[in-house]
Parts: sequence; C-alpha cells; structure tokens
Amino acid sequence: MGPATAPSGAEPESDGTGPGRAHWLHVARETADDLATDAVAREQAGKIPFDEVSRLRESGLLALLVPAESGGGGGGGDWSTAYAVVREIAAADGAIGQLLGCHYFLSWSARHFAQSAAVTPQPQPHRRTAAQHKSADEQACWAGGFARQEPSPTLARKGGHYVLNGRQRYATGVLVADRLAVRAERADTGEPLAVAVDPAHHGVRIDADADTFGQRLAAGGSVEFDNVPVPARDVLGSLSADEDVLSPLTALSSPVGRLVSVQLLLGMAEGVLAEAREYSRAGHSVWHPAWPVGSPQDPHVLTAFGELTVLVRSASALAAQALDAVHVGLARGEDLTYDECAEISALVAMAEAAASRAAQESTARALDIVGPRAASARLGFDRFWRNVRTHTLHEPVAHRVRDVGDYFLNGAHPPFALPF
Repeated sequence: MGPATAPSGAEPESDGTGPGRAHWLHVARETADDLATDAVAREQAGKIPFDEVSRLRESGLLALLVPAESGGGGGGGDWSTAYAVVREIAAADGAIGQLLGCHYFLSWSARHFAQSAAVTPQPQPHRRTAAQHKSADEQACWAGGFARQEPSPTLARKGGHYVLNGRQRYATGVLVADRLAVRAERADTGEPLAVAVDPAHHGVRIDADADTFGQRLAAGGSVEFDNVPVPARDVLGSLSADEDVLSPLTALSSPVGRLVSVQLLLGMAEGVLAEAREYSRAGHSVWHPAWPVGSPQDPHVLTAFGELTVLVRSASALAAQALDAVHVGLARGEDLTYDECAEISALVAMAEAAASRAAQESTARALDIVGPRAASARLGFDRFWRNVRTHTLHEPVAHRVRDVGDYFLNGAHPPFALPF
C-alpha cells in the first residue's frame, strides 16, 4: 500500500500443515483494502471496533500465530508473517493495526511465558496446548498488556487458586476482548506475573475512559479487578527481570513485542505517504504558487517525498535486520545466551528509534505536502499524525536511544522492558 514494502523475513513459506506466507499476506492486503474504504468515517465516528474485529476474525488473521496442529492458521511462531500483516493493516488503519499487534503479542506470550512458569503444578505443555486450542476454536481476541504500571493489580493465593484485585489504568483492546492478559504482582513476594483473565467474569469491570486524540479505534480503556478468581493454569509465568528467574529465551519476549511497535509505526508512515502520493497525482496538491496545481515537477514536493522515502526505507531496512535477529534468537531456543539476547534487544531498540522518527516526520510533513487542504476533516489526513503521536507518547524512544548508547559504550544489557 505504501512506498516501502513489508519485511520479507527469513522464515519458510509454510510448514506443510497450514497456509503459507503468501496466503496470509494476500488476506492482509484484502482486509487492509476493506478497512481503507471507510477508514476516515470510522475513525471520526470513534465507535467501539466490534465490526473491525469481526473482519479480522472472519479473515482468519486472529489465529495466525496459533500452530496449525492446534487448530490455528499458521505454522506457529511465524513472527515474520505476523509482523508483515500488522504493518499492512496499520497502513490502512493504525488503530486496528495496534489492536491486532497487541493481540498477536499477548496470545503468543500466553504460550511463551508458560515455558518458564514455576507457579503451577500443571504440566506446562498441557497448559500451552489447551490455550492454543481455546484461542483457535473461539478465534479469541486477546487484549491487555504486560508493561509495568504503578500500582499493579495484586495476585493473592486463596486455597487452590488465586484472586486478582486492583486496576490496570490502560490496556489496548479491552473493550472488544475475549481474553485479557495482564501484569500482576504476587501479594506475598511482589514478583511480577503474567496472568490470563476472562473479561466476562462479574468481578471484571472495563471502562472506556482512554479518551485519546489518536488510536481511537484501538479499543483501549482501564480494567478493574474485584476478587476475580484466577485458576493456577492461567498464571502464565514470571515477568521478573532478575536473571535468576528470567531466562534469555523468556527475555526475548521484550524485543519480540517491541518489534510489533516498529512495524506499526512503519505501516502508518507508509500509509500516509501512499495517500499523500495519490492525492498529489490526482492534481490536488500545491506547494508553491509559482508552480501549477498538482505539478509533479514542483521541486519542494519532489524533495519532500524524496527525503521521507529515504527516511522510511532506511528505517525499514533496520527493522528487517532486527526481524532477522529476532528470528534467529527464537530459533536458538534454550541455547540462546544473555549476550545474544542483549544484542538482539539493542538492534530492535535502534529500529524502534528509527521507525519513530520516520513515522513522526512522515505524518507531519505529509500535511505540508498536501497543503491547506490537509486541514479538511473530510480528507482525514490528520488521523495519521494523531495516531502516530498517540502511540509514540505511550512508547517514547528517548530511553531506547540511551539503552543503545549504554550498550555500545559500556556493553550494558538493555533492560527487560515490555511494550505498553
């Protein structure tokens, strides 16, 4: 859809048990084209995106990361394809791209964290298989988030299960969620844990109080938990940054999740440039009165498109390197070392910084390319800028750049930080 293409990745076309990458990219493009037809009207209406989630569910995209043997749509863990899908959807609708990316990360994390869980006696493979079948059978939409918030909900043991109390002040997708995955702290030890919760439980109260100026269709809100029972099988694993608890493979969840943010930002940057290009080609755009309206020879327009294309393509190339590194890290499995994980995390942080700059500049300068007409609410060019700024305010990259500098200069491992 945009002037750059989604990452090709290094993963195989298919594992022989489910549809391959080409199928899912075709489905993503069809879904993105569908979303693009009424993107402006939907964004301005600001309704809870039940219809949009239904489109994702009907397309099969929600089950993409669930292994085919568990009833899902892919080969399992095919992050290269999932990233490309998020980027394609985000180019058409950044909020729905965020919702889908959050779903992918949280549903995958429900299996990933279980590999190192030590809080339940139930066999871990059984837990992962049960969760996979449930997600696939129900085409469940996961929402929530594992980022540290103050204060976090607390999880206390009560008999043979746990009880969850407290509030998560912001979580993506909670207004349309079939399953919630949240961060909680053990009441006795303070250990942070990943916990799955049924949002239909009467002790769960979800409020549509996000009130953001962008990403309005990401279905964000706050969640209150009032004595919500949590079975031991739904305590997914530890989120502790202590290396005595956190294995390198579990720590890899941080760059995996942060790379979702990278693809989301690049998708929105590509989306706004594609729309500005089409608008300019249609003869509507004017930069300087000395040039005819819509002139493709206006040097200011040409320079702006050239600079932004270089910026987005450069960020895309860095994201592709980070994707390859994440893919190699996941393939290493339990053999992954802390040093290798740190190198991957630093590379993803670089990609995050580059994507953030590319998205912010593209969405702001595209308004200048279009000119005064960009102020028209009917055209909806402003939604790209509002969506990107809302996302980058939640995911600031200043500390990411600092982490890269500390890694380069001092060899310090980037901290374990999950996306907001």
